[in-house]
Amino acid sequence: MNRIDHISGHTYHGRKGGIENAFRYSIDYILLDPEARPDTPFLFSMNRVNAMYWRDRDHGGEPRKGQGAAWLRAKFDEMGVTQPARLELLTQPRVLGHVFNPVSFWFCFDAGEQLYAVVAEVTNTYGTRHSYLCNNSGFAPIQPTDRIVSDKLMHVSPFQKIEGTYEFRFDHRPERIGVWIDYGRKAGGLIATLTGPRAPLTNRAILWSLLRRPFGARRAFFLIVWQAIKLKIKKARFVPFRTAPVPDQPISRSRKP
Repeated sequence: MNRIDHISGHTYHGRKGGIENAFRYSIDYILLDPEARPDTPFLFSMNRVNAMYWRDRDHGGEPRKGQGAAWLRAKFDEMGVTQPARLELLTQPRVLGHVFNPVSFWFCFDAGEQLYAVVAEVTNTYGTRHSYLCNNSGFAPIQPTDRIVSDKLMHVSPFQKIEGTYEFRFDHRPERIGVWIDYGRKAGGLIATLTGPRAPLTNRAILWSLLRRPFGARRAFFLIVWQAIKLKIKKARFVPFRTAPVPDQPISRSRKP
């Protein structure tokens, strides 16, 4: 991948269970090869401060102490997973220095350019992170209709317990990106989606994003807080973070189909 793509898309969250709540927001993501150094627009940089930029240390490992793709490759070696011939990272960039990524996705391609694994890198508002390795049995190519299940292992929303499963679905195409996550548990859960068209990242797209969403991904944090206030008003049960330890392993495997 010799370019950085801009996904001017939408995210939707819909709560399941007795207390209903749903929202749909516009959002900016980028899709890039974290191991390549493509030509970039003047207003975008990799590992250097700019109006919009991306840093290795924001991903892979602990938040703000990450090692980027090197971390992912080291974990694949530890887990005995075949190394990708190429990686793509779907994430929110830093905008004017601000960033908050509830979830980023590492797309892993084999030598035949088949998508055979996706690592969902989840970071909660408490500053902790856990990643989920999503793959089919035998690492068969992932198709848009495939549903990959992982056990929920980390506290994310203060209104959801650590129980149940995530069901992931990925649609990676040259013209668009789609990610669907269906979180289910005994008494509730939620649906989360990220969808949008792909287009080359340009200075014009960056300026338009700065005008529409001047705080970029940090805006997502404040929107999450606003939704939490609404849920509190609706008397949703609050789950204290102290009851939810972070998993010992920073990356977990999907369930076998």
